[in-house]
Amino acid sequence: MQHLPDRDPEVAEIIRHEEARIEDTLDLIAAENHAPRSIFEAQGSVFSTKAAEGYPGNRFHAGCRHADELENLAISRAKLLFGADHANVQPHSGVSANLAVYFAVLDVGDRILSMKLSHGGHLSHGDPSSITSKCFNFRHYGLNLKSERIDYDEVKDLAREFRPHMIVAGASSYPRLIDYEKMAQIASGVSAYLLVDMAHIAGLVAAGMIPSPVPFADFVTLTTYKTLQGGRGGVILCRQDHAKKISRTIFPGVQGTPSLNLLVAKAVCFKLAMEPDFKNLQKKTLENALVLAAGFERKGYRIVTGGTDNHLILVDLRSKDLTGDIAEKTLESVGIVVNRNVIPGDPQRPDVTSGIRIGSPGITSRGIGEAEASQIVDLADTAMINRENDGVLEQVSLEVAELCRRFPVYKP
Repeated sequence: MQHLPDRDPEVAEIIRHEEARIEDTLDLIAAENHAPRSIFEAQGSVFSTKAAEGYPGNRFHAGCRHADELENLAISRAKLLFGADHANVQPHSGVSANLAVYFAVLDVGDRILSMKLSHGGHLSHGDPSSITSKCFNFRHYGLNLKSERIDYDEVKDLAREFRPHMIVAGASSYPRLIDYEKMAQIASGVSAYLLVDMAHIAGLVAAGMIPSPVPFADFVTLTTYKTLQGGRGGVILCRQDHAKKISRTIFPGVQGTPSLNLLVAKAVCFKLAMEPDFKNLQKKTLENALVLAAGFERKGYRIVTGGTDNHLILVDLRSKDLTGDIAEKTLESVGIVVNRNVIPGDPQRPDVTSGIRIGSPGITSRGIGEAEASQIVDLADTAMINRENDGVLEQVSLEVAELCRRFPVYKP
């Protein structure tokens, strides 16, 4: 910060405190990651103030030749990275991307079948608290409560009964792979569109670590700031047949000018995701997630679904007589950042929960490996079971701080 401390020292101080918090804590929130400095440079570029309503070659503002060049580059990189026919890189967020897909091919009141939030879905998949549920008629499929996996026979039966116009696959807290081919077959059987929301797993897909939904889905939405390790923002991938409808729905439908500074960051993000280092990072992200799952299981916690196939795990805390809100507060007090999360069949309220969601991208991005991931499990368990022992909590805090010093997020 060269100018902000003089112009607004109060805001500059808050930013410094946040920088220190990031360096001094272990980020295990599955929806977060640490972006490289090149992403911040992109987001803070002069494109921050350029208005560019429309699309390359057809803008409603003058002075857009470099904006056109930038957006075309981001589009070509996104298509190459994910093997997609078409990419719209303008959505401000993943929710904006999902809304655009809904309104591109559906009418208000049309039927949509999606995974329920309490079983791993997302608010924008028709949860009653989301505007999406006020615009469309949602029904939800859940997990088999014994296996805690998607029951594809149930999805098929619901689809035949409900006759949805669209089926949504994808989740925010489901630690297993989804059979996109099977979901596509179910959608085809009832003449429904298939939308896959891969916001959480886009980096793993880009690196080829897990299967891609792109060959099977009519639409794929994603965000760039989670496993993809970019800045904030959303992206829509789709078949060429739907390109014009998606474009019209984004602009002028639900957005005005795109945030070009975020679009710069997306272009950089896509390039970095094609490099060998990124593939290695995603491989280690999966390895660390497996270590975290095995470690908590050894400590006597129940792991929802019995493990993980991606970057996240859900930990059932009931065997330790703990709730998610208490675990979250306890862990943050010692420098370990997680989020409370409902588990399938959760008896607790959503603001309390019986579980915590833990992700490996943040610690992996700072260079932490399997040995340290196992150590983090030990520290987290010690803190949670000794949550009223100030001496033990202080010792855990010191060990977390030492780990953070050994593996800085941003090296000097």
